[in-house]
Amino acid sequence: MSNELKTDLKSKILEEMVVNHSNALEKNFELAKNFVRITSEGKVDVLHKDQLGGKEQVLLYLIGKLYAKEVELADSECVGNNELREELGVIDASLRGWLKKLRDTDKIKPNTQSKYKCHYIPSNLVERTLKSIEKKLNID
Repeated sequence: MSNELKTDLKSKILEEMVVNHSNALEKNFELAKNFVRITSEGKVDVLHKDQLGGKEQVLLYLIGKLYAKEVELADSECVGNNELREELGVIDASLRGWLKKLRDTDKIKPNTQSKYKCHYIPSNLVERTLKSIEKKLNID
């Protein structure tokens, strides 16, 4: 392959395939603010809890954590079980069941780099998740 073709391919890859996490967050900002707020400590307040199931609350908390990390209110987008349990006000058995279902369906990922068990939502799932919750709640 010639250098010119390599340069063209490199340009195409950079322009069309490289994902920027902040772009996904910026693109979905207006939608996300319907569902989450971020505290100055980097915790996430999930709105509409009474209308959402546990798995949806977890997903929204993890999305909120992405936003918190983006503005440097959190060191990581990864959230441990203790934080989820405390902030969502749920019992451990319920939380573990929801997390397992979300991991098994590839809606969240465990962070295998951390010494503590924690989870995050991939940025490519933010829009789909928010739109699904928006549809469920009929928010315009």
